[in-house]
Amino acid sequence: MGRTGERLPRPNQTRVIVVANQKGGVGKTTTTVNLAASLALHGARVLVVDLDPQGNASTALGIDHHADVPSIYDVLVDSRPLLEVVQPVVDVEGLFCAPATIDLAGAEIELVSLVARESRLQRAIQAYDQPLDYILIDCPPSLGLLTVNALVAGAEVLIPIQCEYYALEGLGQLLRNVDLVRAHLNPTLHVSTILLTMYDGRTRLASQVAEEVRSHFGKEVLRTSIPRSVRISEAPSYGQTVLTYDPGSSGSLSYLEAAREIAYRGVGIHYDARHAHLGPGSNSTHSVAEGIQ
Repeated sequence: MGRTGERLPRPNQTRVIVVANQKGGVGKTTTTVNLAASLALHGARVLVVDLDPQGNASTALGIDHHADVPSIYDVLVDSRPLLEVVQPVVDVEGLFCAPATIDLAGAEIELVSLVARESRLQRAIQAYDQPLDYILIDCPPSLGLLTVNALVAGAEVLIPIQCEYYALEGLGQLLRNVDLVRAHLNPTLHVSTILLTMYDGRTRLASQVAEEVRSHFGKEVLRTSIPRSVRISEAPSYGQTVLTYDPGSSGSLSYLEAAREIAYRGVGIHYDARHAHLGPGSNSTHSVAEGIQ
């Protein structure tokens, strides 16, 4: 799939964005691959680093990641250059992927005994000499050494939050880990973006969650939210993002809009997402954020 006519502002230097939430099923991998594709379709050069042993991001991008394929495991454990494992995504010009294989499942244990175990991904990215506008790192649903490597390598954290009850449950631990990494390993790390996912405008609950998240996180929350969509769910089974699977779907258009917000924010320009899925407000007095702890 070629580039769109619209070109978004390109960052002055590569933006390394860690997509993290240790709670599963929040749309983390889906968000990673679809934002990456959206940015690439608008003219950016984007690398997805798949740090989840399940390899779902690699699958969704149509990237071969069977056991013998050079992968991010080789980069982390064997110090293989990142350039040797990166593959182009055939469907989207300017999009690349460093795949995960099943070997990554044992990497947490193998990394324990290695020197500078927390910064191996950071060093690999710093040594990567190909021009990139964005690197999006898809983390596993845990807070182990793989996620710590991502947090040390990145400057920004993007947290997808699903519009369901207890949406913020356990998020406090992730935020504390971000604080710890910033204090001891990576002083530039910060939560730059919160993205509401699985928004169902037909339900009052979705509106409550959106209101609660916006109240708690303020300007970090994108105005655009991602709707609950069958097309988004179907796309990975065809080895595609929703952008190539169904370009005109609400899910595709929402991710394109979210990518615009992220791109403009990165260069300090206010972007008014006039067509965003904002969702109505709610007057309910019941908190849906009681899971923050």
